Amino acid sequence: MRSTLTATSPGLLTVDLDAVARNYRRLLDTSTPAACGAVVKADAYGLGMDAIATTLYAAGCRHFFVANLGEGMRLRGHVGQAQIYVLAGAEPQEERGLRDAGLIPVLNSLSQIRRWVEAGGPTAARVVIHIDTGMSRLGLDVREVETLAQESELLAGLEIEYVMTHLACADEPGNPLNEQQLQRFDALRALLPAAKTCIGNSAGIYSGPRCCGDLSRAGVALYGGNPFVDRPNPMETVVRLHSPILQARQLSEPVTVGYGATYRVEPPARLATVGAGYADGYPRALGNTGRAYLAGVYVPVVGRVSMDMLTIDVSEVPSANVFPGAMVELLGDHVDLDELARAAGTISYELLTRLGARWTRRYHGGAAPRDDV
Repeated sequence: MRSTLTATSPGLLTVDLDAVARNYRRLLDTSTPAACGAVVKADAYGLGMDAIATTLYAAGCRHFFVANLGEGMRLRGHVGQAQIYVLAGAEPQEERGLRDAGLIPVLNSLSQIRRWVEAGGPTAARVVIHIDTGMSRLGLDVREVETLAQESELLAGLEIEYVMTHLACADEPGNPLNEQQLQRFDALRALLPAAKTCIGNSAGIYSGPRCCGDLSRAGVALYGGNPFVDRPNPMETVVRLHSPILQARQLSEPVTVGYGATYRVEPPARLATVGAGYADGYPRALGNTGRAYLAGVYVPVVGRVSMDMLTIDVSEVPSANVFPGAMVELLGDHVDLDELARAAGTISYELLTRLGARWTRRYHGGAAPRDDV
């Protein structure tokens, strides 16, 4: 496998596009009767928007969410006439670009709404109105919704396709804030013209029709992440990372490992240095905490993770399987995405989106090119 890598690559990043498609269909089945959209912002969570979106479109997805105008314009060529929603809305001077590309802005404030209507001329174009019910991030607050409801001329310039909100604690289905947000959302959207609703993210999809609305927004679950903090993961593994051993050594005396000498090991232990580090998105926080998988054995990450390297204790691995070029699983079927994120003190979203550009990428299945090096 090492021979398939580029000279500057830390290893192989494999994306299972068929698993992405199956995850989408599972989420769609769970969402039904609501439609199920796909969030492909941040280059499809770091995995490659072009390949992911092409696969999702072939699987039947017709609603896509991106972060901004640039992402929407890039996506348009891969998803035919599918509906593309821009979560940042219409920034100043972007109204024309959004309309020309057939993108649907998620309008988050009265100022965005006013600019959109003023720039629209005689023909209204579809929009989503975002109501903030508890995130305090984006969206119209109570005062803005009440003001909008009283401005009939402004509302007349809008073709509202969905009214949207975002649940702050959807990954904790028992959290009372979820119901409080839904009640607040129902009360505020009742002040506006009747429109379909867009509510649920990945976790919301599994929390029942009330949390889905008429259109759900599947995100991390598409890519194999667990949508919940306290339930088994219902999704298939999508991402696998393998990196080669650069050097292996049998210890004949006690040694310390890595910067800061934070780990000490006694003979007859064996160590192996692996060619990936925090420059490649493998978190520095996994030093002395993470684990990898080699030849049927879980092996601990010892010492600090360096920029381009990490060290594993391979004492329990048969010596015949420990040699330069042997590929170590850092993430995949045995090293779970969410487990690795917890060990690093972060979340699966951050792990995925921080994977570096140096990895040799291989796409399996789907309708996309198989390699991107």
